Amino acid sequence: MQKLYYTIGETSRLTGVEPHVLRYWETLFHELNPDKNRAGKRVYKEKDIRVILTLKDLIQKKKYSTAGARKVLKEQKKSPQDKEDSTSLPAELRHDLNRVRLFLSDLLNKL
Repeated sequence: MQKLYYTIGETSRLTGVEPHVLRYWETLFHELNPDKNRAGKRVYKEKDIRVILTLKDLIQKKKYSTAGARKVLKEQKKSPQDKEDSTSLPAELRHDLNRVRLFLSDLLNKL
């Protein structure tokens, strides 16, 4: 079952990115702009998680600077027909695998 919204903690576990890094990336990347609920807490949607996984791939794995990652995101936004880009496909796959991992972890905790 897929959720509509994820807390910052759930998002951190799904993506493997620390909450303080997520908050920092929000200040740098306009593409990452989670909504806030009535209590003022961040709520992340699937699109936000895809952006986070893309940023993680670019910054942490491929060692792009934040300016370089911003440029790549801007290029992806300009050419949405290029969905087969090497940075988006692995990020989506990793997202799915992380969701399975979180589900299994929660299931294990319930046992």
